[in-house]
Amino acid sequence: MTIITRFAPSPTGHLHVGNIRAALHNWLWARKSGGRFLLRLDDTDVERSRPEYADSIRADLLWLGLEWDGEERQSERFALYEARFEALKAAGRVYPAYETAQELDLRRKVLLGRGLPPVYDRAALSLTPDQIAAHEAEGRRPHWRFRLDHDQPIMWDDLIRGPQQFDPRLLSDPVIRRADGSWLYMLPSVIDDIDMGITHVLRGEDHVSNTATQIQMFAALGAPLPAFAHEALLTGSEGKLSKRLGSLGVAHFREAGIEPMALIALLARLGSSQPVEPFLSVVPLIESFDFAHFGRAPARFDEAELATLNQKIVHQLPFAGVATRLPSGMEEAAWDAIRPNLDRVDQAADWWRVVTGPIDAPQPDAEDRAFLAAAHAALSNLPFDQAIWRTLTEQLKAATGRKGKTLFLPLRRALTGLDHGPDMGLLLPLIGRDEALRRLALARLTD
Repeated sequence: MTIITRFAPSPTGHLHVGNIRAALHNWLWARKSGGRFLLRLDDTDVERSRPEYADSIRADLLWLGLEWDGEERQSERFALYEARFEALKAAGRVYPAYETAQELDLRRKVLLGRGLPPVYDRAALSLTPDQIAAHEAEGRRPHWRFRLDHDQPIMWDDLIRGPQQFDPRLLSDPVIRRADGSWLYMLPSVIDDIDMGITHVLRGEDHVSNTATQIQMFAALGAPLPAFAHEALLTGSEGKLSKRLGSLGVAHFREAGIEPMALIALLARLGSSQPVEPFLSVVPLIESFDFAHFGRAPARFDEAELATLNQKIVHQLPFAGVATRLPSGMEEAAWDAIRPNLDRVDQAADWWRVVTGPIDAPQPDAEDRAFLAAAHAALSNLPFDQAIWRTLTEQLKAATGRKGKTLFLPLRRALTGLDHGPDMGLLLPLIGRDEALRRLALARLTD
């Protein structure tokens, strides 16, 4: 059997971190098994779906490296839905209902007030032809519900949550079509999963009750069930569901300088028993992905953890992988020198300015000015090679008796304008003899 998974966002907005995680896990499972990962745009909501959102979804997936093997749009599949709907109608599995939203809301409130579950009472099934004609005369048009089989317990073995069982009598017959003829999520999703040959449906635990009703739709359409896996939802760093997570999308992470691989490495293992590691490649994540590693406890998403992971990944990035993103003139030696001091690749520009100048060095005290004058004289007469920093500091240590901070800090300040930064042994050859001498001269002459 070829494993086929799908990611089915609605193009009514941008992807957020929860969507990205679902897409990633579906992609990892398909890639691990040598299967197919499909993108399905659930754009049945014609009023809210926008082409620009669909384009944004595609661009976000590509930025993350989650290429898909096929794409479908629900808006192009209405004829298929209509045919399946008519078959279900003929089989008595869908029925019209004429209640208004206000009437249904009032019934729910009455049931809740009595301490009962707000389950639809199937009153529409008892309507007489005269009552239906009266509703039609009023201008009412029916919405349509799928009729659950109350005699068939709903059971499945969830790949994450384990054995699941629902009593269909405690579930409302789901509305599948609005009065204006437009489709809701439930039935088209099942029809598409059947038609596209989806073998595994991996989504958030907020869809568990949807799965219960959709299982009967698969059966009513005479189709085998895919395997289902419902993973725990993400929570914020404060330990509860966070509205902020719903606004954290790819644009946010890109603007924050997050590497795609950092987001992939974190989201691949959030909610699992496996450690989050700073991988540069998706290969180990693909090879190790397994539903058995995931539990039912909420998965905690922490932007601070992501930033730390991003830093670790940046420290490993080879020059070839970042060359096009670096300042003009910055070569591999400079990247290797600067890389350990970066949290994000875009910070390389700040350190490159330290190399190329000009810098704003702090004013040294009188004692350090004399020391810097000695450093200028020594540097003028030393061979300027890759070992120049060690040669220079050893000579100054012998000549002045300085060591440790009193030896290195005045030099670093004069040469970079900062108290900290990359290894001076790597940085000084990049600055060059003439520029280093110029900076030392300016420092020793400062009033």
